[in-house]
Amino acid sequence: MKNAIVIGAGIGGIAAALRLSKKGYHVNVFEANTYPGGKLSAFKLGKYRFDAGPSLFTMPHYVNELFALHGENPKDSFTYQKKDIACQYFWEDKTQVTAFSHKGQFLEEIQNKLGVKGAVLEQYLDRAKKKFDLTAPLFLEQSLHKFKGFVNAKTLKALIHLGLYEINQNLHSVNAKQLKEPHLVQMYDRYATYNGSSPYQTPGIMTLVQHLEQEFGTFVPDGGMEQITKSLFDLAKRKGVVFNMGEKVDQILIEGGKAVGVKTHKQTLRSEITLSNMDVFPTYKNLLKGIKIPRKKLNQERSSSAVIFYWGINRKFKQLDLHNIFFSQDYKAEFDAIFNKKIISDDFTVYVNITSKNVPTDAPKDAENWFVMINTPADYGQDWEKIKERLREKTIVKLNRMLNVDLNDLIQEEEVLTPPMIQDKTSSHLGALYGSSSNDKMAAFLRHPNFSSSIKNLYFCGGSVHPGGGIPLCLLSAKIATDLIPFAERESN
Repeated sequence: MKNAIVIGAGIGGIAAALRLSKKGYHVNVFEANTYPGGKLSAFKLGKYRFDAGPSLFTMPHYVNELFALHGENPKDSFTYQKKDIACQYFWEDKTQVTAFSHKGQFLEEIQNKLGVKGAVLEQYLDRAKKKFDLTAPLFLEQSLHKFKGFVNAKTLKALIHLGLYEINQNLHSVNAKQLKEPHLVQMYDRYATYNGSSPYQTPGIMTLVQHLEQEFGTFVPDGGMEQITKSLFDLAKRKGVVFNMGEKVDQILIEGGKAVGVKTHKQTLRSEITLSNMDVFPTYKNLLKGIKIPRKKLNQERSSSAVIFYWGINRKFKQLDLHNIFFSQDYKAEFDAIFNKKIISDDFTVYVNITSKNVPTDAPKDAENWFVMINTPADYGQDWEKIKERLREKTIVKLNRMLNVDLNDLIQEEEVLTPPMIQDKTSSHLGALYGSSSNDKMAAFLRHPNFSSSIKNLYFCGGSVHPGGGIPLCLLSAKIATDLIPFAERESN
């Protein structure tokens, strides 16, 4: 049986291992941490459980697909519930909007709360759907860097509707023109943060991101987000994938222009296929020394990062749901600070995720586990100790004001995560959550491909390469990368 090596047991790496196993390879996964999942992991503080990283679960069929690929019923190993409420939105002027998952109910809410006729928003969402339907086969489901992928009827159809994509306008301009009402514009500007970008720079085609949430819904896994990792990790082990946990890869071995295996501090293992789920920047810098670096692709602007506070809150808040957004008053200044000044504005947006709303065992009775996130620049040498203290103080003041509460008396447990810590734990270059940003109309084409053009048998998947960051795109990245790899030839007896 031919060997394949996957570097990194993030969600993309586990998915790639499952797909390579199905193709007939014996798969070894090497992970520097002692736990799988990368950012998609969890931890406990006292009696509180927290998902460490990604908190939004959409498009669960990409997870189910991996079980079906191996002939298993996903419901036997992985279950989840669809949310009736996608998000609760709060503004300083006391405006509050509930984003219902049911389209009709949501349109009614927008008309009642913001005075925007349902037809206006429905037309906007329909336009976003058309963008997605036309571009998904081209941009999200195949490699952008293989010429043969462009020579088909789907590409021609996509190019005919080029004007629909609004790539020469930024997302905010598109939203302001089509939606007009300031609160609604800010709501839909927010979706630029789903890939770590600015709505004032990322192109208008990114309206397709909110289509995914509205069309497919948001979900919560039974047991929390870590169950995505756990269920796929267990599936991979059942299918014979070998996980070498706590074993960091030191070098990808190259011979005659081919990747032929890896070297760790414990062993040297040869393989026919090597696939890196590690951030592509440190993959080149640390594992491919002496190999020419594709600087244009790797030196793109980094996506945003975050400071996250994990708080055990000794009280329940009925007005809050799983996902909650407390907006800044000057969104443009907030993103200008992040991407142009590399600082955090004094007026910033706060995201609060509370999994105990749907997973009661995540917090003690009459308490809640708060994952409190503030978007920040990546790590360019800022004083993060000073920053996190300032952000903590200002976040508490903001939430106290908007919720009419005193959080200082309610925080029982606390942990914090900063961009340098994100880099240390996940090897994400500069702590950027999504690799490169999408603050360029050509960003989709500039992301690193899922294969090496100079080294044979070397492939890449995960949020730092095509098609981008976030759970669904990481799973798609694994599919795109492994679709480029031929089935292993069966050895004859």
